[in-house]
Amino acid sequence: MDTAIVLFTRDLRLHDNPALAGACAHARQVVPLFVVDPALNVPPNRARFLADSLAVLREELRERGGDLVIRKGDPVAETIRLATWTSAQTVFVAGDVSRYAARREQRLARECGRYRIALEVTPGHAVVPAGDLRPAGGGHYRIFTPYWRAWRAAAWREPCQAPEAVSVPAGIEPGDLPRPDRGSSAGLLPGGERAGRDRATAWLDGPLKAYGDERDLLASDETSRLSAYLRFGCVSPLALAQAALSRPGGEEFCRQLAWCDFFHQVTAAFPDIGTEDYRPSPHGPRNWAEDPDALDAWRAGRTGIPVVDAGMRQLTAEGFMHNRARMITASFLTRTLGIDWRHGYRHFRELLADGDVACNAGNWQWVAGTGNNPRPGRMLNPLRQAARFDHDGDYVRRYVPELASLAAPYIHTPWKLPTAHRKQLNYPDPLSA
Repeated sequence: MDTAIVLFTRDLRLHDNPALAGACAHARQVVPLFVVDPALNVPPNRARFLADSLAVLREELRERGGDLVIRKGDPVAETIRLATWTSAQTVFVAGDVSRYAARREQRLARECGRYRIALEVTPGHAVVPAGDLRPAGGGHYRIFTPYWRAWRAAAWREPCQAPEAVSVPAGIEPGDLPRPDRGSSAGLLPGGERAGRDRATAWLDGPLKAYGDERDLLASDETSRLSAYLRFGCVSPLALAQAALSRPGGEEFCRQLAWCDFFHQVTAAFPDIGTEDYRPSPHGPRNWAEDPDALDAWRAGRTGIPVVDAGMRQLTAEGFMHNRARMITASFLTRTLGIDWRHGYRHFRELLADGDVACNAGNWQWVAGTGNNPRPGRMLNPLRQAARFDHDGDYVRRYVPELASLAAPYIHTPWKLPTAHRKQLNYPDPLSA
């Protein structure tokens, strides 16, 4: 064919990008396109990470003779407008599972058909695409363990090479990169494929080997910090899984990548995962507590439970939270305070740079007992979690500086200090201990 459009969504990379590779393999000219949709309210951390990633993507495409065309408006309308202007025969886009993405794909298919333009929907957001694995009875996997066995046994596709050159039709106005508003977290990592690939290489060559033993230790933070790069597609999950699997620690790390794929296939089957209980109670809607003051204290990291507050303050400072801390803080909100998981989901969505609908909502529902947890009554005691995963209190000291002078075990239970000492700390009494 002569010309193809590649609609980038959250696959902001050149390496192992099936949509881009397919377009470059079959078309003489390729128009890489990203559409900023003003209908989407993108919070500051994700807006900044996205802007970084688009800037890097444009730079890398220009190094190969191409460009990244930026438009603002409805993604379907802008794609069709550019396709008709360039006489493109095909639009390539990576498939996705959120309700927004599914509707965009449906509308794009309808409009492409109307204008006699072919639509190619490619993989790219998962190691194993959402529809590729199904249980014997049909439908989707509801429990992770059998899904993990199927995922591990599945035949993975081969990664795509990055194009050596990209030829863009002459005369296209590239458009301006988005400029995010201020307000992002000071400790937010830089976005983009280069930073993601550098971090992935350093992770694979070093800390990965200790991942199985130390990934839950809060203070050492022996995790990859790749979640935002995976969420925006700056790093290919398939390429990462293939590189990690044969190395020490790789099996356990790939299990976490499989969790992401698991929640993607759940979301594909249940697109209301961010708003409705996946597993409704047979006794009717749960009677969640209405406690605005407690919810505000939780958001601010002022619950009086140090390990909970440390996690919430890490989220504010970095747009990221250690996965073990995510479980602790979510359990405290939903199980200890009895507050609706949707409040927590929305707060995380506002601050997490990796705030993916499927994984964020899937994990919140798992902790709250409304999702895919085979033991829906499970509850995490924050004090036991702190003693096990932050034994010396270093994680708390890092993010709750008013407690930094305390030694263990008081750093996790400051309410047990003498009254005069406790008042000097300027730290709240616990909402629940």
